[in-house]
Amino acid sequence: MTDQRLSFKEMCAKFDVTPRTLRYYEYIELLQPERDGRSRWYRPKEVARMTLILRGRKFGFQLEDIRQWLLIYEQDGTDAQMRAWIDLADRQLAELDEQRSQLDEAIEELQKLRDDTATILND
Repeated sequence: MTDQRLSFKEMCAKFDVTPRTLRYYEYIELLQPERDGRSRWYRPKEVARMTLILRGRKFGFQLEDIRQWLLIYEQDGTDAQMRAWIDLADRQLAELDEQRSQLDEAIEELQKLRDDTATILND
């Protein structure tokens, strides 16, 4: 990775996030940019972390889970982080499977109600 830094505005644009989101991620210690007066600078490590954060959010992970997972790498290294990732992924897959089941059930019920209503109107 190069030693290129991104400004706050560049970071928002690169990841298509609002300034409020980026500041919040800093507040909850997901990101720790360098500070130079009021300016914030993001090195490649922070860019990589942001990529992981947004990927985690896409999969439905809670921010605290993401924060804890990122801390494992810093404290215990890659192997521990990968083991933790498997555990997190297994839990999230089970949660998504349950949500899909509930969604399928709701779709089936709504379709039946819709069809019953259409039948009544056509009689």
